[in-house]
Amino acid sequence: MAPPSKYSPEFREEAVQIALRSSKSISEVARELELNSETLRGWVKKYQKQQEPAPDAELTVNERARLKELERRNRELEMENSFLKKAAAYFAKDPR
Repeated sequence: MAPPSKYSPEFREEAVQIALRSSKSISEVARELELNSETLRGWVKKYQKQQEPAPDAELTVNERARLKELERRNRELEMENSFLKKAAAYFAKDPR
């Protein structure tokens, strides 16, 4: 059985949040917090793994709505792009 950790769960959580929000490397953050960089790196990996949605998870209502809006916007932009390509080709041929 592993000995109890000398770091509280609150400290771990705070250290992970600092590492993720900081523009510094994990090694730099660990040095500032007087931690081993591999310890902090392990905490960050564990946190990120816990935050990942399951691969077969259903989309939430908000995610579905956002997806539908993005698909609509994508179709709109594709139509605009197509129109602009045709217009550019037309004016490129115009011998004025």
